[in-house]
Amino acid sequence: MKQVRIGIVGATGYTGSELVRILSRHPYARVDVITSMSRAGEAFSDVHPAFRGVEDRTLAPLSDLSEYELDIVFLALPNGASMEFVRDHGINRFRIIDLSGDFRLRSPAVYEEWYGRQHVTAERLSDAAYGLPELYRSVIRSSRLVANPGCYPTSAILLLAPLLKHRLVRPTGIVIDSKSGVTGAGSVARSGTHFPWVFGNFRAYGLLRHRHTPEIEQVLSESAGQDVQVQLTPHLLPIDRGILTTAYTEAIEGVNASMLEEVYRTCYESERFIRILDSPPSVKNVRGSNFCDVFATLDSRTNRIVAISAIDNLVKGASGQAVQNMNIMFDLPEEAGLGQVPLSP
Repeated sequence: MKQVRIGIVGATGYTGSELVRILSRHPYARVDVITSMSRAGEAFSDVHPAFRGVEDRTLAPLSDLSEYELDIVFLALPNGASMEFVRDHGINRFRIIDLSGDFRLRSPAVYEEWYGRQHVTAERLSDAAYGLPELYRSVIRSSRLVANPGCYPTSAILLLAPLLKHRLVRPTGIVIDSKSGVTGAGSVARSGTHFPWVFGNFRAYGLLRHRHTPEIEQVLSESAGQDVQVQLTPHLLPIDRGILTTAYTEAIEGVNASMLEEVYRTCYESERFIRILDSPPSVKNVRGSNFCDVFATLDSRTNRIVAISAIDNLVKGASGQAVQNMNIMFDLPEEAGLGQVPLSP
């Protein structure tokens, strides 16, 4: 089988290095160029010492991208930078998977409201497929631009979509309580992610206005066929990677526990990376893997469904899902390069 020729733009952050880690053992992938705006000219393994003897090539400036014949480019860039790349390069020369939030929302007005900047490539929003394979596989397959989902949305949407699609819960009053490791904040040091502040600490952030809220509502509304409203509260855990999401929903009258299991099995039984559990999941059991573990139970006392998911925010929540999308786009086995067993303990 022909190898896919790949460029990674912005490879010095956590998602970029995770892409290199996964693709370095992908049987059908060939990474031809890795770029960095801030560290061009340095060896990739000097920036990420774990890759010594594995990936030692020199980071190229973005201008070198034109020298390569590429099939696909992964954009591991900050919000705002990805849309500028798409504006400048288009989507005809190579296909693009964007790991930022620039193409996840359908509406430029909603993007501007929640991200605080004007979208400079708004005409491309309708071209972008939302890269959640379990919901949008057929659209992803033919797309030239894929918007890789956010980590919190991945954990929440995979958890809630079956319940809303099958009308087991009310579409309003949904509370999403998510807890993430600090790698979700990126590799740039900030006061809120400084070790002395994070260690032994636990805090909520982004209350009421976290930018992943409209992304979650958009996709869940499409799954439900009606408007869905959620309250997302993210928290920062004193761990490096992993997301645990707990969602609280009001059950429709007549729903019972056996219906929950049936709905999740119906939606996910054939999905390679969704594991349906009979007890609450743990971030330790998905660490380093592309799995999403899900569990749901009905509290008959309050008539609420409590559903819990666990993912690795850098794998299923970012780079692993991006590779899964690439596999779909090039008709490769969907699990190619993603067979890592979770690291436990």
